[in-house]
Amino acid sequence: MRVRTFTGGGFGENAYLAVSAAGPAVVIDPGADAPRIADAIEAEGLDVSAVLLTHAHIDHVDGLGHIRRILPEVPIWIHPDAIGMYRAAPQQAARFGFELGDLPEPTDHFVPGDSFAFGDCTFEVRFTPGHAPGHVTLFEPKAQVAFVGDVVFHGSIGRTDLPGGDMQTLMKSIREEILTLPDDTVLYSGHGPPTTVGAERVGNPFLIPHYGGELA
Repeated sequence: MRVRTFTGGGFGENAYLAVSAAGPAVVIDPGADAPRIADAIEAEGLDVSAVLLTHAHIDHVDGLGHIRRILPEVPIWIHPDAIGMYRAAPQQAARFGFELGDLPEPTDHFVPGDSFAFGDCTFEVRFTPGHAPGHVTLFEPKAQVAFVGDVVFHGSIGRTDLPGGDMQTLMKSIREEILTLPDDTVLYSGHGPPTTVGAERVGNPFLIPHYGGELA
């Protein structure tokens, strides 16, 4: 799998273009840098199977219109619990001082424990709420990469002070769905640089008691 990162906007959100060795690709969490993703798709003539949303916070969906303009029929996948926040995206945007029109309606729903296949890649869908309702993590075991949205970052974890956030739920998600992955799994987060499960297990100050955090 080839992973390209597109970072932009005031939130510094990371969107991803994951391209399978067999050719088909997916767009993950198209944020403010979505115009560059659209340019890359067209320049490389990529066959995009779907747009996959880890959750529905505004910075992870506000570029969706740019992708749908060049791929008007591309499926949009989201967890059912995230639909309410997704549909409230214009109100989210207004609270941050910008306008966003209605987003296209999602076409498909993630089911935790199921998988999503494209090309020769298959994502395991892991349910990881706590930062936001309906948050999912997408893990590809052959490539040993996981797209974790805003669950965990390099040296940090997702905030829980936004609507639908809950610290204990987030820690449970990290403990059961992230730290159970192989240590060399690369974690592609919604903000900041990639990291690994092993690095966060031993060095994340929010997870280990030595630094005053909780043992996830």
